[in-house]
Amino acid sequence: MELAHTLLLNEEACSQLSEVQKAEFIFEWLRYLEKLLLATSRNDVREKQKTLVEQLLSLLNSSPGPPTRKLLAKNLAILYSIGDTFSVYETIDKCNDLIRSKDDSPSYLPTKLAAVVCLGSLYKKLGRILGNTFTDTVGNILKAMKSAESQGRYEIMLSLQNILNGLGAAATPCHRDVYKAARSCLTDRSMAVRCAAAKCLLELQNEAIFMWSTDLDSVATLCFKSFEGSNYDVRISISKLLGTILAKAIISKHPGTAALRQSIRRVSLEEVLELLGTGFLRGSSGFLRASGDMLKGTSSVSRDVRVGVTQAYVVFVSTLGGTWLEKNFPVFLSHLLSLVSQSHPKATQTQIDAVCCRRCISFILRATIGGLLGEKAQIAAAKDICQTIWKLKKVMDAVLSDGNLETRLGSTDVAASQHMLVCALQELGNLIHGLGTTAAPLLQDSSIGLLDSVISVILHPSISVRLAAAWCLHCIAVALPSYLTPLLDRCIERLTVLKSSPEAVTGFSFAVAALLGAVKHCPLGIPHGKGKIIMTLAEDLLCSATQNSRLSAQRTQAGWLLIAALMTLGSAVVSHHLARVLLLWKCVFPASPKDLETEKSRGDSFTWQVTLEGRAGALSAIKSFVSYCGDLLTEEVIQRLLPPLPCAVDLLIQLSSILKTYGNPLKTPSVVYRQRLYELLILLPPETYEGHLCAILKELAADLTAPDIQVAASTFLLPPLCHQDDLLILSPLLQETDHRFIEEQLLLGNGGACGSLEYDPYSIYEKDVEGDSVPKPLPPTLSVISSAAKLFGVVCAHVGEAQRLLILEQLLNSMKHTKGARQQVVQLHVVSSISNFLKYVADSKGSLGPDEMRRLALTLVMGALESANPLLRCAAAEAWARLAQVVDDGAFTAGLAQVSFDKLKSARDVVTRTGHSLALGSLNRYLGGISSSQHLNSCIGILYTLSQDSTSPDVQTWALHSLSLVIDSAGPLFYVHVEPTLSLIIMLLLNVPPTHAEVHQSLGRCLNALITTLGPELQGNSTSVSALRTSCLLGCAVMQDNPDCLVQAQAISCLQQLHMFAPRHVNLSSLVSCLCEILLDNSVLVNLCSPYLLLRRAVLACLRQLVQREASEVSEHAVMLAKDSREKLTPDANIGEMGLEGALLALLDKETDQRLCHDIRETLNHMLTSMAVEKLSLWLKLCKEVLAASADDFLVLHLADLIRMAFMAATDHSDQLRLSGLETLLVVIRRFATVPEPEFPGHVILEQYQANVGAALRPAFTSETPPDVTAKACQVCSAWIASGVVSDLSDLRRVHQLLVSSLTKIQAGKEALSHLYNESASTMEILAVLKAWAEVYIIAVQRHKNNKQTLKTTSYSEESVRNGSNSSYGLLDLVCTDLGTLSRLWLAALQDFALLTLPSEFASQLPVDGGAFYTAETSENAKMHYYNSWALILHATALWLTSTGFVVADPDEGASNLSRPVTPTSMCQDSSSGAIVKSPEDVYTDRFHLLLGISVEFLCSLRSDATMESITACLHALQALLDVPWPRSKIGSDQDLGIELLNVLHRVILTRESPSIQLASLEVVRQIICAAQEHVKEKRRSAEVDDGAAEKETLPEFGEGKDTGGLVPGKSLVFATLELCVCILVRQLPELNPKLTGSSGVKASKPQILSEDGSRLVSAALVIISELPAVCSPEGSISILPTILYLTIGVLRETAVKLPGSQLSSTVAASLQALKGILSSPMARAEKSHTAWTDLLRSALTTVLDCWNPVDGTHQELDEVSLLTAITVFILSTSPEVTTIPCLQRSCIEKFKAALEIKDPMVQVKTYQLLHSIFQYPNPAVSYPYIYSLASSIVEKLQEIDKRKPEDTTELQIFQEGIKVLESLIIIAEEQHRSQLVACLLPILISFLLDENALGSATSIMRNLHDFALQNLMQIGPQYSSVFKNVMASSPALKARLEAAIKGNQESIKVKLPSSKHTKNPGNNSSIQLKTNFL
Repeated sequence: MELAHTLLLNEEACSQLSEVQKAEFIFEWLRYLEKLLLATSRNDVREKQKTLVEQLLSLLNSSPGPPTRKLLAKNLAILYSIGDTFSVYETIDKCNDLIRSKDDSPSYLPTKLAAVVCLGSLYKKLGRILGNTFTDTVGNILKAMKSAESQGRYEIMLSLQNILNGLGAAATPCHRDVYKAARSCLTDRSMAVRCAAAKCLLELQNEAIFMWSTDLDSVATLCFKSFEGSNYDVRISISKLLGTILAKAIISKHPGTAALRQSIRRVSLEEVLELLGTGFLRGSSGFLRASGDMLKGTSSVSRDVRVGVTQAYVVFVSTLGGTWLEKNFPVFLSHLLSLVSQSHPKATQTQIDAVCCRRCISFILRATIGGLLGEKAQIAAAKDICQTIWKLKKVMDAVLSDGNLETRLGSTDVAASQHMLVCALQELGNLIHGLGTTAAPLLQDSSIGLLDSVISVILHPSISVRLAAAWCLHCIAVALPSYLTPLLDRCIERLTVLKSSPEAVTGFSFAVAALLGAVKHCPLGIPHGKGKIIMTLAEDLLCSATQNSRLSAQRTQAGWLLIAALMTLGSAVVSHHLARVLLLWKCVFPASPKDLETEKSRGDSFTWQVTLEGRAGALSAIKSFVSYCGDLLTEEVIQRLLPPLPCAVDLLIQLSSILKTYGNPLKTPSVVYRQRLYELLILLPPETYEGHLCAILKELAADLTAPDIQVAASTFLLPPLCHQDDLLILSPLLQETDHRFIEEQLLLGNGGACGSLEYDPYSIYEKDVEGDSVPKPLPPTLSVISSAAKLFGVVCAHVGEAQRLLILEQLLNSMKHTKGARQQVVQLHVVSSISNFLKYVADSKGSLGPDEMRRLALTLVMGALESANPLLRCAAAEAWARLAQVVDDGAFTAGLAQVSFDKLKSARDVVTRTGHSLALGSLNRYLGGISSSQHLNSCIGILYTLSQDSTSPDVQTWALHSLSLVIDSAGPLFYVHVEPTLSLIIMLLLNVPPTHAEVHQSLGRCLNALITTLGPELQGNSTSVSALRTSCLLGCAVMQDNPDCLVQAQAISCLQQLHMFAPRHVNLSSLVSCLCEILLDNSVLVNLCSPYLLLRRAVLACLRQLVQREASEVSEHAVMLAKDSREKLTPDANIGEMGLEGALLALLDKETDQRLCHDIRETLNHMLTSMAVEKLSLWLKLCKEVLAASADDFLVLHLADLIRMAFMAATDHSDQLRLSGLETLLVVIRRFATVPEPEFPGHVILEQYQANVGAALRPAFTSETPPDVTAKACQVCSAWIASGVVSDLSDLRRVHQLLVSSLTKIQAGKEALSHLYNESASTMEILAVLKAWAEVYIIAVQRHKNNKQTLKTTSYSEESVRNGSNSSYGLLDLVCTDLGTLSRLWLAALQDFALLTLPSEFASQLPVDGGAFYTAETSENAKMHYYNSWALILHATALWLTSTGFVVADPDEGASNLSRPVTPTSMCQDSSSGAIVKSPEDVYTDRFHLLLGISVEFLCSLRSDATMESITACLHALQALLDVPWPRSKIGSDQDLGIELLNVLHRVILTRESPSIQLASLEVVRQIICAAQEHVKEKRRSAEVDDGAAEKETLPEFGEGKDTGGLVPGKSLVFATLELCVCILVRQLPELNPKLTGSSGVKASKPQILSEDGSRLVSAALVIISELPAVCSPEGSISILPTILYLTIGVLRETAVKLPGSQLSSTVAASLQALKGILSSPMARAEKSHTAWTDLLRSALTTVLDCWNPVDGTHQELDEVSLLTAITVFILSTSPEVTTIPCLQRSCIEKFKAALEIKDPMVQVKTYQLLHSIFQYPNPAVSYPYIYSLASSIVEKLQEIDKRKPEDTTELQIFQEGIKVLESLIIIAEEQHRSQLVACLLPILISFLLDENALGSATSIMRNLHDFALQNLMQIGPQYSSVFKNVMASSPALKARLEAAIKGNQESIKVKLPSSKHTKNPGNNSSIQLKTNFL
């Protein structure tokens, strides 16, 4: 393929290729040439132009395929537009000659077509340059068209379109001729030609004024004719043409002279609408013919015309635009509604017609109002619709009040208004549903009276209107949940008052049912009590039904409808009424078959009607129960459901005889009854009606083969049974399109009925399956068949094999015995039943039965596989494969495949070949590669042959589709076939005419399957892979250029796959350009330009994948494209300015398809996450524009924008937007609370936005705000106060006041709150308020605490304390005023929570009325709200209880103190109730256990969804509790409780990795140990007090371990603590675990520095460990001592890392601190444990000493200072006998000696410091050996320094520390030795003194040394004056030096030179000066 990448065609390479490869090579060259020409300079092109033209024209003669000819023509045009144009006329002549040629052979046709395409392309590109040649060309082409076949006509039309486009107004002379030709093509029998003609005329109307003036009527009539027998594509094209022309007629400014202007008639809007109306009502026939038909009473408008005109209406309005629609909406609305009024009886003469017409009108209204109008305009439109409803209501009222005069006239008038009202009400509902809470002002405006208008027509005589009004109320309730309860109340009230009006009973029961159906869409629900009211009302209606025969049917229906709708409220509501429902269900059926017989003999037609209505209703209610309350279906309930079932089935069997007796009136009720019973049985497990399976099966068989079914109902029965992918090959009508809503009716043929609400009022409360607005149930006659076929599958699978055989034979016979159309209907029903049966058996892994069964099933399916109905063939192919799947026998499957092979080899008819080729595909799909490669090869071979059968595009389509299934299912087995298959696909893509789009679609699916099969291998670089990849890309390119949208969609999804597997080889820029062009083309007129939803979906699915990898590249390519083609793009979606992001946002407004919108949102999210930082300004601009509906980039720079956006959203009418705005505000507060204000230091940036935050929050606290908004606002309030942004109290008060107002509102508890929503909504609001207050209180307490600490650490003047305490005390003061109320509410909420979290077995103990804030009935819903808020409330309550200190009055102080106020809670009953008044001690105990219980319950079984916030709050609450003595005494005295808590905390530490949670847990552990210590101390103290006189020995031992020292796991607090601490330590330092390190001894390893979090955890654990001995008895302490010493020294050893400056790491410091704590424990000195402790401590010291020279000698990394410090701690903290045994003492001294020799100066400094403390130890036995051994070497060291003179500060420090050691020795020394020491010290000190001269020039180090020496001399001299004088006398040199130094020092003090830089420490000098007089 690389050889094709040249400017001239490489003819030599080309000639060596096979035909297929040659076509591919040429196409690739042409693709390359197109890009190359545009990039080559004009001169280079001119050089090669002649050769190029010759090459291109020679290709023209070589029969090029459709894509090749298109590309060839494009290149010729580009070549002439860049190069010279003088030979262009020659080329045009050549093309014209080719077209004139008389050669009509098929082989010459491609050349002729290529010539036609070339002419179109040349004129389009070169336009007027070609001068007058065009008249000849057009004439020639038009002449050729007369004899052309369909492909020729297709290409000629497109070519003329291009010629007209290029020439513009210059083509005027030919306009009429082209118009005539296109007219004839517009009604061509080929659909593709019709589409092409529409495109040609659309181009023509740009310049041909006559089309939208004088000839407007005939153009319209022509379009109506063209709609007849059209397909979807034609309807799209023609509607676009018609709509555009009509719009043009209205808006065009006519050109030309005044005279010309007069001759052209102006067309008014009324005329245009009348013209469209005529098409809608009369179709393409003239007026006379229509009136003739009208007299006969036959409808002459075919549905395809009506649907086409409907689409034209939408194009017409969309072209004129939203602003036009806004102005002209009233006229447009009244025109549309008039189409379904009785003034045009043809549109509504049968119910089927009326339903279809209504659907068309609804579609127009939805597409225009919903797609083109903004919010304000939509609200105005809703007002207009409302006016219309009022007008129609008045007409109806007049007729009804005057009905007795001429009732017939009255009834027609009422009928006239019914369809208009239905359309108006449905659109009103849709409008409000779309607007959401934004529509609130519309409903509040009393002048409009919207609700009144809707409710007033609930009494309309027509059932359709009553249902539409009910549905409209449903939409209002979903949009505005606050209206749900009031509307429900209003309808229930009307229903009760107007119980005696039949219309009112049905109308208002529909309304109540519709409103109940809305509850599941409203998260806030309705009050629980409504269920009871409705249930009572329903019972009342059912019981009173028999009292008045005029109302029996209506009341019966209404009663059951209300019960059925009630079931949708779910188990929580229904469980309370279940018993009554089951009783009614039991009573509605006779008790025994005998009673049924009696009924039969007694009834009349009317009673049977009512009876059947009642029983069908009861069945519906039970079906609803089973669907919505599945969790109530216990074994017991099922048993109570069963008794009426046998009777229901008996009645089913008797129905036919009852029907015979009473005739027609019972026909519909009996069908409805059947359908309801079938629907219920499908839902129930078959075991429940086991005894009746055979009887039911017979009835089903009779229904499916009944003689009175005329309608071919295939379309609704079969699609669910076909595989979704197979439907693609059938008809676009079965695919998802934007017009599905109206196109559906064409599927049903002209006689079939569309679904509509009046066919099944029970569907009004159901969730709609398709997400469309109104439910669309099919007529009972159709839906009963659908249910029967489904149930047949279930029942047939459960009957015995003999019975199954019988029934299948019966079905086969009934098919044989019927003829003609009836036979097809029966066959349809039978195949759908068999398919259901096979599907059911396959899914439940059942078996089919004996071979006879196989034969029968095969015969039944085989017949359908060769049916003329393509949908039936499709379903049969699926059943065929299912049959093989169920039988699951290789031989049988092979046999089935062989049957198809044989048929395909012999048959020549299309039907057989398509059916069996799909059967092969399906077999592969379900059984993967038909299990042998030989079969696979045969299968592929046959499909290859079929797919090349150019005589039948259908056969090609089905065969290729099957091939795609085979490729998909064969997987790796298919590799060997990849190359031949790919070349077949490319060959077909290059040769199949574009008119056969369905073949191209199947080719696309094959290519897609191949790319998936190759997968990541496509990245390879081998020649073969690269050839495959090129072919794939070439195939995609061909498909991208195909005019059919679905083929383009396939191309995009293939490129998407390629991009996934081989991203480097897909040209991203051209792919993105292609995607954006399609996207923008669509976004101009949402439902029109690329009408194909599937194409738009493919584009977005691809974009979504691209932006996940390369968001910024995609965005850049899109903007580049926009800049390149600025002039072409509409201003509607300007990517240039708004970027692709803006275009996508605009698209979100217009697209209605859920899946598409989801993909748009995902794409935007990916773009946002990867590019938010680079393009922040653009994103904020976009968001702001949406909300207004009207480089160094970081958010903080856009804070004002962010807050403004959040403010706009938070104060909007739409509740969803308000919630988003408040959420944004919350995020902003949390993120920016601590960001400083750059211009005002000491302030934060958010301070300036206080007013905005307050203003955004205030509206959320008004009384009419929904609870969810208030709850979110409370969260923002508390976050704002807690953020600390505002410190000024008066500013804080504003937001605080909002919380106070909400607190007042909730104080009344669950009773006082709004009755609009479910009680759980009130619970949510109350808890949100309490949680917000809790957060504020927690923060206030924390700040108060921090402030107290800062006050302690810094000294303030009294005044500053007074002022400064304002903000921190102030917030606490603010909260404290309400603390009494809050604490009561918090405790109540916690008690509720505790009750709700009890396991289900304690349900009986729960309070009957519910808790403080929830009702018993809504407890399930309330749980979630408690889960969200309990943790902070718990923390706050714990803090409050701590602040009161759990102060319990001392009984000794007299009873008066008992009256101190204790906050009442529901736990402490009020004294007035006569219960016992609890003492404060009991109250506190209850509260303590409540808080502790909740915490332990939560922490011991942490759910996976438990938030960090909850866990932390819970642990902090425990910390707060244990901060005060009283709760500690509770824990201390109850050891089991302590152990339980420790075990729970251990589990938390194991399951949660977060360091903050682990630290908080450890703090609680420390407090528990603290409590235990206090308890042990207290017991010892009291024992000593009590037994003061007794002997010491008799005292019992307190503490763990008692007398034995044994600690029992599970019973020991200390053991539990150790477990937990070991867990923490080993996680951070695994080396501590002997099991891990493989030895129990000290294992040498490199020490490590832990992370900051790790260090903190280890330190916390060590603190706890060191506290443990105090909890034990002496014996107990001996048991644990080895462990705690091992751990402490282990941490020291593992973390003793050398740090710069010989600092100690934080873990080492902690371990030393812990060591000190352990060593100085009283237990070490206690009588009973002293000896054991001494031994163990010696061992521990040995271990520390061993750290220097470990066994294996590898461990040289430890920090000596850390180890020396540890030794020092041992020496100083233990009793002398531990460290004074000679071997240990010697060893220790050695270590110090060695340390003094270390070169590191900081080590020496630290060593001196440690020795200093040892030398000062009071016990000589300890300190003297060290002094003897080390003093002399210290003196030597100091003398060395003296000789060397220190050079840096560390050496100075060494000297200073050494001197300090010597000085301490002097103090310790005995009198006789002291003088020697002083005599040693003085010369050293004096040697560092400097005289006056030296002092001036000395370095700062020497100067400091001089000062230090002098200061020490001044202190020593007076103390030891005699020694001093002796030394001075014996050494005159020393004396002279000292005197000189003193003198020099005084001089330097006197002369205070400003320039003196060396006097660093004047304070020291002055102190020296004062003491110099001692000599």
